[in-house]
Amino acid sequence: MKQLLFPVLEKKFMKLSLNELQAHLHSLPNQPNAIPYVTSYYQENWGFCIEHSERSLLKAGTYHAYIDSTLKKGSLTYGELIIPGTTKKEIFISTYICHPSMANNEISGPCVTTYIAKWLSDNAYKKHTIRVVFIPETIGAIAYLSKNIECLKRHVVAGFNVTCIGDDRDYSYLPSRDGNTISDKAAIHVLKHTYPAFKRYSFLERGSDERQYCAPGVDLPIATIMRTKYGEYPEYHTSLDDLTVISPSGLEGGFQAIRRAIEAIDANLVPKTTILCEPQMGRRGLRPTLSTKESFSSIHRDLMNLWVFSDGTRSLIDIAELINVPIWIIMPMYLRLKDFDILEEV
Repeated sequence: MKQLLFPVLEKKFMKLSLNELQAHLHSLPNQPNAIPYVTSYYQENWGFCIEHSERSLLKAGTYHAYIDSTLKKGSLTYGELIIPGTTKKEIFISTYICHPSMANNEISGPCVTTYIAKWLSDNAYKKHTIRVVFIPETIGAIAYLSKNIECLKRHVVAGFNVTCIGDDRDYSYLPSRDGNTISDKAAIHVLKHTYPAFKRYSFLERGSDERQYCAPGVDLPIATIMRTKYGEYPEYHTSLDDLTVISPSGLEGGFQAIRRAIEAIDANLVPKTTILCEPQMGRRGLRPTLSTKESFSSIHRDLMNLWVFSDGTRSLIDIAELINVPIWIIMPMYLRLKDFDILEEV
């Protein structure tokens, strides 16, 4: 019998009839070859998860169940990495490590987050301090918040919950409870310019650690960028969520989406022009000096649009959205204009 034993009573030996056993078996009639993932966290319970095709073969008789477990006070272990930036403002990245037999729902998050942490550690320039945590879902987030909530509320300005980030089927976004944080703006902006057909969900459809980070009184600006959202693919919470569900290209796509969202947040300053009326771009080598109907290219138009909306009230992400150009294209333009003392940071 293929099985996933979940917890759980203290050590106990039982004899059961088939009818009595059936009450403790969990299977999926609609997915007869899949083992479901079932848990019982907060009440003493026991059971076996089994393929429905095998369950249907069980015959009447006496069955022996032996629960080999101990209930006692223990500890919760989590991983934390803090990468200092040039400011104490933090971007918070959280992923969970609690049911590793599943690939997209579980392993993809720690995998992508590990490479995000490596990329951040190797990146020379970071304005924001980065806080990365690996925790058990739900109870881990609650435990982490219980120890760090005041620090997080004081320093965290943006962040992402990283889960279901490894398949090739879709890109998805679930907002923070507020729905209008810099995390939300960065996630929407990045996904719009990398995968315009991404699925946008409501906070009412939450189901992961954003429930804790965005809870009333916690109120952290945490959004979630995913490939296919949890609960929205047939293999979810079953043994079928194996390595065939994820792929190198799926993980790479998830990595790039999170990376660009972090870059967008880190780059999201508020620019302001230092010059009244249009600056002379030609003598600075920023546009042709000979004006023809072909000379005003899209690059020059984007450059001028960046300048004209740099009034000290809009961030780079706001301007990028206004002129419909990705921030990773806008940022180098800002730096060029800053080098010529045309723009400055507010």
